[in-house]
Amino acid sequence: MSAQGGSAKATPTRENGQKPETEVLDMIGDETETEQEQQVEEQNETVRIRPSLTSEAPPPAVELPKKKAAAASRLPRKAHLVLRRVEPWSAMKFSFVVSLVCFVVLFVAVAVLYGVLSALGVFESIVQTVNQLTQADGQTTGSFDVSSWFEPVRILGYTALIGAVNVVLITALSTLGAVIYNIAADLVGGVEVTFSEAE
Repeated sequence: MSAQGGSAKATPTRENGQKPETEVLDMIGDETETEQEQQVEEQNETVRIRPSLTSEAPPPAVELPKKKAAAASRLPRKAHLVLRRVEPWSAMKFSFVVSLVCFVVLFVAVAVLYGVLSALGVFESIVQTVNQLTQADGQTTGSFDVSSWFEPVRILGYTALIGAVNVVLITALSTLGAVIYNIAADLVGGVEVTFSEAE
């Protein structure tokens, strides 16, 4: 009985030689505690290894004056280019639009100017002066009627005719000038242009 009692107090083992579950759980708990301690130590080491803020690079605001000084000392860049060809179709479209705008400006300017001069009575005084010079004594009318030349329909009609002729001529001459420039550029080279960077 005493032998059996002594054997009962000894640590129980399983038949296949494995340790009981309580000892296995204690060992797992010890391993997890040691792993946690190692992780804390690694974190502490990483905190110690990290450089301080004073050793880091200075903020970019300190470097800005140097960059501004370097940009101010740098001269503007220049580009030497040669105009080799002018497309006649684009020159014709551009010149047509510009001449059309000039035609509208001319027509409006003449209409406004005619209205101002007519309100001031300039045309009436011109007609009276011409009639006095051309009329003989005792005649009520002169040899020709000057007042018909100052009618608004005639003046604005001539203005529209001149403007239309200008549109056609400017467009044609610009297109012809582009063709002539292309021929001359093929023979002797184009116009050299130097572009400079804005400060």
